[in-house]
Amino acid sequence: MSFGGAPSDFSTEQVSIAQEVATQLAIALEQARLHERAKRQAEELEIRVAERTLELRSANDHLEREISERRRAEAEADRANRAKSEFLSRMSHELRTPLNAVIGFAQLLELDVQGEAQRESVEQILKGGRHLLGLINEILDIARIEAGNLAMSSEPVSTDEVIRAALDLIRPQAAARRVQIVEPAPVEQYVMADRQRLQQVLLNLLSNAVKYNRESGVVRVLYEEAPSGRLRLIVADTGRGIAPEMMNRLFTPFDRLGAEQTAVEGTGLGLALSQHLVEAMGGVLTATSTVGAGTTFTIELQRADGPLGKEETGALPNALDGTATNVRGRVLYIEDNLSNLRLLERILARRPGVTLLSAMQGLRGLELARDHEPHLIILDLHLPDLPGTDVLRRLLADPKTKAIPVIILSADATPGQISKLLEQGARAYLTKPLDVAELLSLIDAALRGPEA
Repeated sequence: MSFGGAPSDFSTEQVSIAQEVATQLAIALEQARLHERAKRQAEELEIRVAERTLELRSANDHLEREISERRRAEAEADRANRAKSEFLSRMSHELRTPLNAVIGFAQLLELDVQGEAQRESVEQILKGGRHLLGLINEILDIARIEAGNLAMSSEPVSTDEVIRAALDLIRPQAAARRVQIVEPAPVEQYVMADRQRLQQVLLNLLSNAVKYNRESGVVRVLYEEAPSGRLRLIVADTGRGIAPEMMNRLFTPFDRLGAEQTAVEGTGLGLALSQHLVEAMGGVLTATSTVGAGTTFTIELQRADGPLGKEETGALPNALDGTATNVRGRVLYIEDNLSNLRLLERILARRPGVTLLSAMQGLRGLELARDHEPHLIILDLHLPDLPGTDVLRRLLADPKTKAIPVIILSADATPGQISKLLEQGARAYLTKPLDVAELLSLIDAALRGPEA
């Protein structure tokens, strides 16, 4: 043992203990650091989760708002479409009803006119009335297309048949202007189209080709192959043509490109409507023109393999000839318009064996139908007290009246309404302005007895 000297060295055991303590302290410090780091990472992760949750919640709220806004927009669009459909139906009724009296009485006058001057006057009334009717029809058709309410029946249509039918209608107009029509040879081609609408388009193009042609000019109807299994129908004239700067206005409604300053009649709606109709049938309507040489219109439609079936059609008998003495019975006319009542009275004067009953309200019409059990009911749809659709439903539900045939005679010419009421049980649906011969033919068919 030494006294007053340097301290003695630590023992091996003490050194070992000290090293173990140092190691444990280092481990503890590292664990503390790791714990602190994990704690910070957990806090950061929690913050990120909270932020992401807020983002998702915000996105979800935004999505819900978008869905809600879209639903509101769809509901508003549905309301607008319903309102537009109702407006079209109402406008069709309000515009056609007065024309029914004008054209109907003019048709009756035409049967009894004396002298060339009277006949010319009546023809002018009919010409003006039918021109106005055509304008109304075109305006309503364009409005229906824009509203998505124009009914189209797409089927394989024979181009030969449609062209032939349109040419038959246009030949008198062409003959009056000494315009030669060159039609194509039959080719047995079919396109996917609405037969009636395609004929309407062709008739409009042919009418324009004749009207705007030079006298003694030529109108050619041609076929042409098109890419992607399509077929082109071409109507070409030898008229004065259209200036290049006017071509972009060709399909603009009411724009007649200066023709309104000439004696050529027109509304400026035919081409606009034709383009809409062709596009609604999945096709394209285009035009080219050369000043002084003529104008060419091309309809391009998808080909079809063949017909689905032929429709049997036949001309109505000429009901205006004679008085059909074997037509007898009671006819009830439910109509609130006095002019239309007077018109039917005049029409039925040509059927002496027919007794006419009339009612200006739906409920009164139902009473007369039950009390008198007429052989035929002619029903308007717009009545002051009860919709005509309800009158028809009650007639068909009543055992005393359900067997009585009902002809709808209405200014509402919307295809959906026509189909619905025919399916509901109406015998026929005629639109105003009425065709006198067609109405008399239906009356004769319902009331005709055995020949005397």
